[in-house]
Amino acid sequence: MFIQTEETPNPATIKFLPGREVLAGATLQFASAAEAETSPLARRLFAIEGIEAVFFGEDFVSVSKGGDARWIMIKPQVLGAIMEHFTSGDPLLEGVAASQTHESVGFDEEDAEIVDSIRELLDTRVRPAVAQDGGDILFHGFSKGVVYLTLRGACSGCPSSTATLRGGIENMLKHYVPEVMEVRAVA
Repeated sequence: MFIQTEETPNPATIKFLPGREVLAGATLQFASAAEAETSPLARRLFAIEGIEAVFFGEDFVSVSKGGDARWIMIKPQVLGAIMEHFTSGDPLLEGVAASQTHESVGFDEEDAEIVDSIRELLDTRVRPAVAQDGGDILFHGFSKGVVYLTLRGACSGCPSSTATLRGGIENMLKHYVPEVMEVRAVA
C-alpha cells in the first residue's frame, strides 16, 4: 500500500491519501481522543503523541499536530497507523449512522430557494477547493442575509481561514446570490 502525503495551507496539518475511499459522501472530524471512540483509525492516530485532530474526507485523512510536535518525528507513525488500519480490515466507524456525519441546517422556509442556491455553490465551487487543502466546509444556516459556515479539517485553525471565508467564499456568494450580505464562521 502506498500512501501519498500533501502539505496543506495549515502548517500544523498534513493530508494523507491512502489511494482508496475513506468516507463516502460525508466528512467527519475528531477534535480529541475522547471523540475518536467510534473510529478504530482515529483511535490509532490519537495514540500517537502530539496528534490534536483527525479529519476524514472522501478519499483522504487530514491529521493535525499540536504545538511542539514535529512532523519529522510523527509523520512515519501516522503513515504506519493509516497503513495498519487499511490492511487490518477494521471498519472506519463503529456504531455511527451515516446521518450523524452530515451538517445541520437552519433557515426559514421562505428562504428555501436562496439556501438551495447557496448550497449548490458551496457543493460545486467551494467544497472541492477546500477538500484539495484537506478540509471541508459545513453550511449551518442562513438568516437575514447572513450565511453561517464552519471550516473543518486542515482549514480549521488555518492562518488563512478568515481570508478564505471573507475574501473568497463571501465575495463569491454575494456575487451569485444577491441576498447574501455576510458570511460568519461558526465554531
